[in-house]
Amino acid sequence: MTGTGSVRIGVDVGGTFTDFALATDEGLKSLKLPTTSDAPEEAILGGLKQLLDDNDIAPDQVSRFIHGTTLATNAIISRKGARTALLTTEGFRDVLAQGDESRFDQYDINIVKPAPLVPRWWRYGIQERLSASGGILLPLNEAELQNIAIDMQAQNIESVAICFLHAHTNPAHEQKARDLLQEMMPDVAISLSSEVSPEIGEYTRFSTTAANAYVQPVMAAYLERLQQGLNKQGIQAPVFMFLSNGGLSDLETARRFPIRLVESGPAGGAIFAGNIARDLGEDEILAFDMGGTTAKICLIDHGVPGRSESFEMAREHMHRQGSGLPARIPVIDLVEIGAGGGSIARVDSLKRLHVGPESAGSVPGPACYQRGGDRATVTDANLLLGRLAATDFAGSGIQISTDAAHKAVSDHVGEQLGLDANAGAAAISEVVEEQMAGAAREHAREKGIDLRRRSMVAFGGAAPLHAVQVADKLGIDRIIIPPAAGIGSAVGFLQSRAVFEISRSIKMILAEFDATLLNQEFATISADVSAAVSSAAPGVPVAEVRTLFMRYKGQGHHLAVEIPARDLTTDDAADLLAAFNNKYTAVYRRLLDGIDIECVGISLRLSADEENMAIKDVLDILPTDIPARTDLYDIQQNELLSATTLSRKDLGNDVTLAGPGLIKDHGTTIYVPRNFTANCHDQGHIIITRQDKGQMS
Repeated sequence: MTGTGSVRIGVDVGGTFTDFALATDEGLKSLKLPTTSDAPEEAILGGLKQLLDDNDIAPDQVSRFIHGTTLATNAIISRKGARTALLTTEGFRDVLAQGDESRFDQYDINIVKPAPLVPRWWRYGIQERLSASGGILLPLNEAELQNIAIDMQAQNIESVAICFLHAHTNPAHEQKARDLLQEMMPDVAISLSSEVSPEIGEYTRFSTTAANAYVQPVMAAYLERLQQGLNKQGIQAPVFMFLSNGGLSDLETARRFPIRLVESGPAGGAIFAGNIARDLGEDEILAFDMGGTTAKICLIDHGVPGRSESFEMAREHMHRQGSGLPARIPVIDLVEIGAGGGSIARVDSLKRLHVGPESAGSVPGPACYQRGGDRATVTDANLLLGRLAATDFAGSGIQISTDAAHKAVSDHVGEQLGLDANAGAAAISEVVEEQMAGAAREHAREKGIDLRRRSMVAFGGAAPLHAVQVADKLGIDRIIIPPAAGIGSAVGFLQSRAVFEISRSIKMILAEFDATLLNQEFATISADVSAAVSSAAPGVPVAEVRTLFMRYKGQGHHLAVEIPARDLTTDDAADLLAAFNNKYTAVYRRLLDGIDIECVGISLRLSADEENMAIKDVLDILPTDIPARTDLYDIQQNELLSATTLSRKDLGNDVTLAGPGLIKDHGTTIYVPRNFTANCHDQGHIIITRQDKGQMS
């Protein structure tokens, strides 16, 4: 391949592998390398050099570099962020610890909520006060701020979250405190709640801003090292970061708001799956993404992933809502659990088998990697079950040992449960699949959705190994494995566009509709949104979406109602009422009489109006030197049985594979169990269906 035309590169850094997607006018090439966890940029830079050299592409031919990373997520989960302080209104230093009144288990009196990212001794209260409408009740005490800054310096504070009461209505005190602190502590990163999350609700606003401050120095240092490394290699292409809402941003926006990168990798996978759904005319799908560290579930309707105005970071109790740290930013609505190829299996004192959420990562890695890990993982189990072979890891630099996998599974699972190594491996696979199915059931239950009506799109290095069994548990009969499935998120990066949005709290009774005030509120946030999009896509026309958050007065939750992308007039009040009634009826079936409707927030979303890049032929060389038969473990007969093995290129319109069997692909392996049949769609997707449901024509 030569590097003519537009060359774009997408890189997804996961907890175990770093995935590369290189797209030119001729097609798509991929690469997977182990993630260098301590310095993720090392794997990126090494992989880029290898990818460009192997395909005879000069660095200056790269026109766009798009990157998503789990670095912010991992820093929060592992509590390895910066030394962060919170500066808040006097009397409110404990908001982060108190949280709200919600309980993820209302019947357990001993529940333990996650500890705040900022410990109490680094949370400072200061004299200042604003009214709910933004009026100054008590000026900022500048002398007290000087004393606080001295103490912060003595504590070696690296980052500060400034969260004042009612700052979402008037940012003046936060801005003044930032300016003064910046003079006294020029090397400290500072996050303002009025910029990070300018919305009502102290706990969520404080939590979001604290998390942003917690990861900001880590991300800023990493992005600086990455930028310098790219420049040293001669790559002068603009660098974009993939956001949790499915859009792109420039590096400066990413440095200011790293909290918006927390779900960037999974969001790329959702974009990838949504495009596949549109191509195939699939109205309702379940996207299933499983990598080396985590598994992700996303509901996609009419090719558009579900969206949310908030999410929870680092859920600690059975992935249940309310057991994590809330963040109020726009995201693609998905569920992420600690279930991946590197998830570690263990048996507790009651002889119960657990898999994950602890992961072996890339170092020390699964036992079979021979990189220092000696505990049994899902990858070790798949190797013993015959679903993976040592040759599947060719080109990754990993030397696979089946003996090491056998010993780890025997020592840590088999002997504990009285099983041989193969049966222990089957138990690991069954448990992790049930965990992933359970997460999908819970997510669907929260949304009131019947998964049995949906097809599944599975991607990620490990998903095709488990997708059919997970789908079977969920009652899903049709599974789609797309081309380039092993690097789905990185491909999704290449198919994205610059998108940015900001939400802001307001308070207005619809019966007292004030169009002028509403237009002013949109104008306030429009400049920041426009700047973020234009910096990532200069000169490109934008599409604008405006949303009004509405509810009956006194309700705790609101509905998002899309409104015209223009200045409103008094005459629009009737249309807004009708739109709210239609939305409320669709969700709750009936309206409420005699209760005022109020507007509690606005959102402005701009997206660069540019065509998504079409992903052409996948040019990776598929496995050819594979045996026609392989031994696969049969859980019903508790033994290894001979089964068919094909390369993906061998599965054409006139060739089907009736399970059990394997399909070897670049970057992944597709396991087709008993009672399922796989064939190839004319667009290159592998379609797996139950044998009694017929085959895809």
